Amino acid sequence: MNAAPTLEMLDPATLIVDINVRKDAALTPEFIASIKEHGVIEPVIAHRNEDGTVHVRMGQRRTLGAVEAQCPLIPVMITASAEDAERIVSQVVENIQRAAMTEADEADAYHQLSLIGVSAAAIAKKTGRKKAAVEGALKAKASEAGTAALGKGHTIEEALVMAEFEGDEEATAELESVVADEPDQLLHVAQQLRDARAHAAALAAFTAELEATEATIVEKPSYHDDETARVSSLKRADGEHATEEDANAVYIEQDYKGECSTVPVIVGWKKLGFKDRYSFSSSAQTGPMTEEQKAERKTLIANNKAMESATTVRREFVKTLLAKKQAPKGWQYFTVHAITHHTEVARSYDGEVAAVMVSAKIDGQKSWAWNPLKDHVAKSTTRPEFSLVALVCAGYESTIAKDSWRRPSQSHRDYLNQLVTWGYTPSEVEQIIIDSGKPAEEDTAEEDTAEESTEAA
Repeated sequence: MNAAPTLEMLDPATLIVDINVRKDAALTPEFIASIKEHGVIEPVIAHRNEDGTVHVRMGQRRTLGAVEAQCPLIPVMITASAEDAERIVSQVVENIQRAAMTEADEADAYHQLSLIGVSAAAIAKKTGRKKAAVEGALKAKASEAGTAALGKGHTIEEALVMAEFEGDEEATAELESVVADEPDQLLHVAQQLRDARAHAAALAAFTAELEATEATIVEKPSYHDDETARVSSLKRADGEHATEEDANAVYIEQDYKGECSTVPVIVGWKKLGFKDRYSFSSSAQTGPMTEEQKAERKTLIANNKAMESATTVRREFVKTLLAKKQAPKGWQYFTVHAITHHTEVARSYDGEVAAVMVSAKIDGQKSWAWNPLKDHVAKSTTRPEFSLVALVCAGYESTIAKDSWRRPSQSHRDYLNQLVTWGYTPSEVEQIIIDSGKPAEEDTAEEDTAEESTEAA
């Protein structure tokens, strides 16, 4: 049976503060002055080892503050010795509740606990944190990049992203720049980098597989290339359309989803007697693309890719939103407005997308009339409002294409603006859609305000 706790008055300088979860004890001048004037009112919790030394379990900041304030004695509640895990968890809980810990300190604390065998689930239960948050912190601490990011003052979420791209200097540099200048765009930029990495890997694998067949691979030809042209744009000397059998090479084309395919071409088509099928057309592109055309095409490709990445981030945001205990504020008007003003959302939604958004279990294989959201609603009569919001969001999602930024519609603006109201941070390309609904005079007013601010500065 453990001895009852005893209250003793001890010299704070004699107390031993073991490894603690809070690196910065936040010994502000105001805190020190308060201790000098009033002393330590709340007892420090500690235990005494067999060698007589007293180790602080809870109250590191008060102990160090008392030493700094040169207090001769402070109240110390001596308890039975505790396991390291219990001591650290107690400190974590105390510091989290006082909102005095940095996220780096939290991650360090969870890491210490994991090293002595405490599971993420157990840590989450004792600290009141979500298991996913604890797992994220541990994952960040498991990498050098994540640990370094935490050391720089980055959040656990930011450190996780840095850890994900460990070893990629170019990506890391871009992410660091985003964190410094546009931290609210981090999730979008990270997703764009993920997609770019996945596309590059898919292209490399496809190219290697194609090279194994000993096919001749060339660069994609420009418009009206005198050396290389697509088979589909050529005709033979006898006037017949050229076919794939006439091809002597291919180039690889990759779509916005990263899927690769080959396009047959003929290298040296003029020397081989082939002719341009469209040379008679006055509307055909003549000569190479202008710099302006190249710039427009580059912007088109970049924005289309950005929209694809934003789709992933946007849907994940909705999923997280619908994982909460209560439906988002204003969901009633949002759903009825969508159904009455944008009827396509109810008839064209993707059941799988909606089911994922509401974290429903998905069974079966995709086929005609397959709808996992319908199955989810049939099995569960609770929280129907969450399924309704998911249905409407999935309906909006079905209408947004990779190039919707070129032709923004009111339905897209309504959807994105509602997500922003619920806390979503739009990507730069999504902002184009949102801004497309602003009246011209509003844009002018914003510009005037910006000019006035600049002049005042």
